[in-house]
Parts: sequence; structure tokens; C-alpha cells
Amino acid sequence: MDALVTEPGEGIEGREYDPATGKTRPSREQAEAAVRTLIEWAGDNPDREGLLDTPKRVARAYEEFFAGYDEDPEEVLGRTFEDVEGYDDIVMLRDIRIETHCEHHMVPIIGKAHVAYFPNGKVVGISKLARVVEIYAKRLQTQETMTAQIATTFEKVLQPRGVAIMIDAAHQCMTTRGIKKPGVSCITTRFTGLFREDRDMERRFLDLARGI
Repeated sequence: MDALVTEPGEGIEGREYDPATGKTRPSREQAEAAVRTLIEWAGDNPDREGLLDTPKRVARAYEEFFAGYDEDPEEVLGRTFEDVEGYDDIVMLRDIRIETHCEHHMVPIIGKAHVAYFPNGKVVGISKLARVVEIYAKRLQTQETMTAQIATTFEKVLQPRGVAIMIDAAHQCMTTRGIKKPGVSCITTRFTGLFREDRDMERRFLDLARGI
């Protein structure tokens, strides 16, 4: 991806421009200034020793938390293999750890994803399945949206006979604030093709996800 450059504009040091997408976003200096504002709004002094470098640390952390915006999940799945020796059954990854952030409160959602597809003549490297999950997790999300996005991407690129997705995660927005109910997990699913039409296939997937 082309390097970001700074364009003149309002605010601190203008905005960063990405030639690859034609879009602009706030500069790092603007992002760090926003963190300083939040620290001060919370009631602390951003100039005290322990907080002096916090804006820089938060900006760097956000680059990691939301790296998924810079990647194309469809491109990740693009290389497939047709030499499968007649394999004709479920391909599944279980217990993929996910760490995403709630788009409503920007606090963590932490859990596991179980993903499967039924090949239709071609397969993809299994690490690519986990990579697609990771890309969508590294964005602001709702669990329902992320579940649908993963399934839709598998369907579109792999064109399998069916897709099954299950995500089981704890939302810190309801365990550390608001209703404050720890120990609660949210489960979302999406089934397509064989997994939707055949209840036995659905049950097989759910049993495998549970380790039965």
C-alpha cells in the first residue's frame, strides 16, 4: 500500500491522505491530541509524568486493534486449490480466538469463532480462513455483523456447497459497565447451503464446535 502523506487542512498538521484509496483521515498528531482531550475530560492531567506518552501509546494500540481496515478479506481467500483427491466433506477450524471492539462503546469483545465450509471442488489454505476472521475482528464491530461478514466472504469467494459460522464471545460493554453482568457470553450463528438445508449437517457442525 502506498505511504500516507500529509495534506494541508484544518486541525493539527492537516490530515493524512492515502493515494491507494483516495481517502483522508486524521493525522497521528490529531489522534494523539484527541486522546489528550479524553484524558483531561476524564479528570486527569495529560501532562503528568505517567500520562505524557499515553497518547502515543494509544495511537499505536489503535493501529493494532483496527488493522483490519487496511486489508481485503476477499483477496486473502483468492488463492484456492482444486487438487483435493476427491475430498468431499466439512473443512472446519475450531476455537479461533477473536479480540474485537464493540462499535457502540469501543470496548473489547473477546471469544472464539468456529468456521466451516463444504468444498465444491476447491479448497483454500486453512490459515486463510483464520486470517479472514482476524481481518473482520480488527475493525469496530457488532458480533452479529461480524458473523454475517465472515459467512458472506466465504460464500462469495469459495463458492462452496455450504458455510457454517458460530461465534461465542463475552462483551465487556455489558460486563464492565451498564448492566454489569460478568460470565455471560453471546452466541451468533450463520448457516448457508447444506448447513442450512440439512439439519444433520447443522448438528454435525455444532457437535464438532462443542468437541463432541
